Amino acid sequence: MTDALPSLRQVVETFSLMAKKSLGQHFLLDANITDKIVRKAGDLSDCNVIEIGPGPGGLTRSLLFAGAKSVMAIERDDRAVAALQNLQTQFPGRLTIIADDALTVDVIRLTEAPRAIVANLPYNIGTQLLLNWLDQIAEDAGAFESLTLMFQKEVAQRLTAAPRSKAYGRLSVFAQWLCEVHDQMDVPASVFVPPPKVDSRVVTLIPRKNRVAANKQALETIVQMAFGQRRKMLRASLKSIPDIEARLTSIGIAPTARAEEIDVAGFCRMSELV
Repeated sequence: MTDALPSLRQVVETFSLMAKKSLGQHFLLDANITDKIVRKAGDLSDCNVIEIGPGPGGLTRSLLFAGAKSVMAIERDDRAVAALQNLQTQFPGRLTIIADDALTVDVIRLTEAPRAIVANLPYNIGTQLLLNWLDQIAEDAGAFESLTLMFQKEVAQRLTAAPRSKAYGRLSVFAQWLCEVHDQMDVPASVFVPPPKVDSRVVTLIPRKNRVAANKQALETIVQMAFGQRRKMLRASLKSIPDIEARLTSIGIAPTARAEEIDVAGFCRMSELV
């Protein structure tokens, strides 16, 4: 079946699929790398996979060749939608192309569980997409089996950051509260067409079935308050909460600590203060 498919560079040329900066496009045409990303996602033979921004279809091919049960590819670029038609023909019944904006699509409604997301996310919307999916995981831990996602390296570092590190912040706490976050692989800028100005990194998020109990809205509020003034001690950044020093002490948190020193469990305890 591979012989029946044109090369990705031929696809780009045939459909005039030059990357558009406005869409955050940087195409990954190296099959060795896309195959490796799919391997990092694990066994997908029983999963309905959702891919965002497939472009000419490099990662899409790797997903299909690796045996994903089905692939739902969301693509807003009409040129790429047309380019994927041949791939859809080669894998009848396994590839569905959805011509839409991923920011407005409720991926839960696209396909039944078990679901997984595997995607080289556009830099300009990657973080917002993740936040949308984390909201869905907060509502239903079984919404996804896993999310294997490529971000610009700085965003990936925030997802995996540990307390007391420079990258640790609001995104770290929220993602790690809801998911196990695994650092998978670096992807240098040089392998993309066109190369971006920064390197990328792949991470896998596996939703926690038994996460630390916390009210999501309260947790978001306390994390925002604490990291909104991250260099200040908690007794200062949370001073709007009555009797804050005594209340922090009562839950085992030093009022003189700073936000970056508090682990996820600590923030969950602190969420009870609001």
